[in-house]
Amino acid sequence: MILITHLIATYGYAAVGIGTFIEGETILVLAGFAAHQGYLDLHWVIFWAIVGSFGGDQLSFYLGRAKGETWLEKRPKWQPQAKRIFSLLHKHQNLLIFGFRFVYGFRTITPIILGTARISPVRFSLLNLLSASLWAVAVTTLGYLFGNIAEALLGNLKNYEFGLFVTVAVAGMLFWLRHVVKAHRSMKKK
Repeated sequence: MILITHLIATYGYAAVGIGTFIEGETILVLAGFAAHQGYLDLHWVIFWAIVGSFGGDQLSFYLGRAKGETWLEKRPKWQPQAKRIFSLLHKHQNLLIFGFRFVYGFRTITPIILGTARISPVRFSLLNLLSASLWAVAVTTLGYLFGNIAEALLGNLKNYEFGLFVTVAVAGMLFWLRHVVKAHRSMKKK
């Protein structure tokens, strides 16, 4: 257990930044829980989650502006989701830009599509920053509240920390794998 607490204290913020740059819900819930336990500071977890989430989506947006059309042409499996995003974009532009990160499975491709659609970079950046901030606070708070609930049910969590970290991590991985398999199967059918 000492090794895990050392790893969290040493690399926790970097893990939050990198994890949220890529996707990050599971790592952010774990970081919120670690903040509840006193291993990380809640405010720094939220800060690095905003930085990672905002940065990852900004990069995807600019890659979409530079190479999006080429990527879409080379990836026929993306076409159904791209058409759906373009349709939503025409109806609810600001809402889509603000809310895509809250819909699981949309976060990866949507900023690329938005870049391809030539959305204003200033508009995207402002809405992306607001959305990343709200998302970081909400998901981190869920992890922190999970710590409160677990403590109310189990008492002193120091005896259960390792098991709780592993449980949340495994649950997050299973949820992610389920999503990947489901997306793979739906793409195979088309």
